[in-house]
Amino acid sequence: MRRWNGWGDEAITVPLPASAARYLASVIGPGVPGSDAPFEQVLAKIGRSALLPHAGIMTDPAERLRHARGQSLPDWVAMRSGCVDVFPDGVAYPASDQDVRAWFDWARRSGARLIPYGGGTSVAGHINPRREDAPVLTLDLGRFNRLLDLDETSGLATFEAGVTGPDIEKQLSARGYTLGHFPQSWELSTLGGWIATRSSGQQSYHYGRIEDLFAGGHVETPSGPLDLLPLPASAAGPDLRQMILGSEGRFGIVTRGVVRVRKLPEVEKFYGIFFRSWQAGADAVREIARAGIPVSMLRLSDAAETEATLNQSGKDRLIGLANHGLNALGYRSGRCLLILGVTSDRAMAKFAYQTAAAVARTHGGLRTGQTIGNTWRKGRFLTAYLRNTLWESGYAIDTLETALPWSRTMAAAAAIKDAIRDALAGFEERVLVFAHLSHVYPDGASIYVTYLWRRSADPDRMLAQWKAMKGAASGVIVAQGGTISHQHGVGADHASYLKAEKGEIGIQMIESLRQRLDPHRILNPGKLID
Repeated sequence: MRRWNGWGDEAITVPLPASAARYLASVIGPGVPGSDAPFEQVLAKIGRSALLPHAGIMTDPAERLRHARGQSLPDWVAMRSGCVDVFPDGVAYPASDQDVRAWFDWARRSGARLIPYGGGTSVAGHINPRREDAPVLTLDLGRFNRLLDLDETSGLATFEAGVTGPDIEKQLSARGYTLGHFPQSWELSTLGGWIATRSSGQQSYHYGRIEDLFAGGHVETPSGPLDLLPLPASAAGPDLRQMILGSEGRFGIVTRGVVRVRKLPEVEKFYGIFFRSWQAGADAVREIARAGIPVSMLRLSDAAETEATLNQSGKDRLIGLANHGLNALGYRSGRCLLILGVTSDRAMAKFAYQTAAAVARTHGGLRTGQTIGNTWRKGRFLTAYLRNTLWESGYAIDTLETALPWSRTMAAAAAIKDAIRDALAGFEERVLVFAHLSHVYPDGASIYVTYLWRRSADPDRMLAQWKAMKGAASGVIVAQGGTISHQHGVGADHASYLKAEKGEIGIQMIESLRQRLDPHRILNPGKLID
């Protein structure tokens, strides 16, 4: 059973190691555990649905509650405290294009709004109903979950858009293929959600972002169906796929996606390499990226994240030995960890690792084999569960990300982290903030920032703290000329910053397309643009 007020399966719990608890207490203070609102208490707050009875609509309070919020920090505060103030009026489960079209017709007749729902993993408010006069129906695409076709000659697979990451890989691996798209939300997120938010997977350096994998598909818009042909290339005007990518359910609902797949790799390995400083590591990964060395992942943690990662392992004896050895070799307090992945056939994997490791060595990189990399790989999708454990231990955690050219990356990262610290200092609280370069490109990198602070018993104070930190960091991102979102999308939380990135004319172009495809404003109001 999926958690209704947290991340993932209720049966899975990832404990907080004692070393990590001690570390957090020493850096930001002891946690402030508090009681959470029980499920029944929140259910009792749900009023009557504003929708007339319909055979295809579920108005059960539990169904409405489970579709009310995503996974952002404000969502967590609302669900855990029981302060959820808006719910969808009903939930429907379409199973075909015809069903989606029928719901569009119904919405026009009834004056309702529709929210497309994939895996419910949004951290930017994509799926949240907002308070307005019109009733809201959430369309859960969970029944769109099949592999419809695998064109092995062309390397193209056609999936229904509600299929989750694990189901994609299960259906492909049975035929010897992989999509290779692995965001941290992979366990629950869906192909349609990836397309709608321009998702990026952990190994996008090798496999590509979703815009590289999305070859075509089918979109149901309120104005009619749209087929996107899976062509290898075209000079026939603007690429309509790019208009659907990142559209966040405002232009239509993706029901099928044609994606580029590959044969399962012969070898996949992850290695750990330490640098004496984050700058030295950044110089190394920039050189690797610009040289086009065929690794599959370059994930470079700053000193604070490196320290937190080691403490999180829970292996005190090994940490002690590692610290002793690293210190003796001159990798002390500023040391930073690079997780380097290779994914290919044996010969290419060997070449990629040796060539990348040689570049790292010129920047003072210390190779440590696969132990750290294997640990990361084993827990790559379990670390999201630590969010539950941290909350119950009295800590809140959130993330944000951006991407900038290399010439501004390191300065922007420092400024973002400083802004977050300064914002929480105004509440007389400390925050542990760290970052890693999560995706690198020849011309720049993505900065992924994580920040932890002590919970407050007052949900309004918690939200005020989050707004201060998020707002301060977003202001720095805009001032530095970075994107407001590298991989989390815009939703409602980032919408006010979009104009700074797209410009006035750009916003008008987006709105004109929305108006043409959804003149009655049926779909996902308030997301992306308002």
